[in-house]
Amino acid sequence: MTSADSTAIFTRSWSLYDLITEFNYMSHQEIYAGVEELLRLRADQGHYRLLDLGCGNARYLAPCLQRLPPAIYQGVDLSEAALAEARDYLTGLPGQVILTHGDLLEAVESTDQTWDVLFTGFAIHHLMPEEKARFFRAAGRCLSANGWLILVDVVREENQSRESYLDGYLQFMREQWSKVPPDQLEEACTHVHDYDYPECLSTLQEMATAAGLNSTRLISRYAQHHTLLFSCSAVAEI
Repeated sequence: MTSADSTAIFTRSWSLYDLITEFNYMSHQEIYAGVEELLRLRADQGHYRLLDLGCGNARYLAPCLQRLPPAIYQGVDLSEAALAEARDYLTGLPGQVILTHGDLLEAVESTDQTWDVLFTGFAIHHLMPEEKARFFRAAGRCLSANGWLILVDVVREENQSRESYLDGYLQFMREQWSKVPPDQLEEACTHVHDYDYPECLSTLQEMATAAGLNSTRLISRYAQHHTLLFSCSAVAEI
């Protein structure tokens, strides 16, 4: 999927995604409560630097950051409409806020900064396998010594094919997402079918380890929706 394709997809479907999350069909409320508790464990409160890759409108991360503000927040996304909303949600953060229109993989590969937290929510599964490996290599390069990669995303079961995963997820959408208008639901299903390429946990762990991120922790799981913490060494407090 090219950057131009992605821009068209996410610009067109951003309001639909926001509608889906409003009804908590992907467990955003529980997931981001867990992300906040995770950030609360960091010893560098008020001083950490956070790069949010595929930030969208930051609707769910922003309240966490209001309570646990970073020194620097940079959000990167392909949707200018989402970034415009993110500016409003992030208003009031005491640290520096930078919003960048661009591709998340290009952003993490090209950054010349060192980051304490890399965060990405429901974005990496759109990358192809080699692109995911590149993402982890870039993450390993730009994280600080005590840095964390927090990855929220859909994950396949071990040895489950993409086709089997899609069959199950599309069934879940059509049976459970009852408040989404039928035409918009089918648009969402088409998007998932055409552009979702989730990996299984062991594959993500192998990619992370190859990039020097030797510790993988499962923070939470709600059906297919996982929160994973990758770091260079184990985080003893968790």
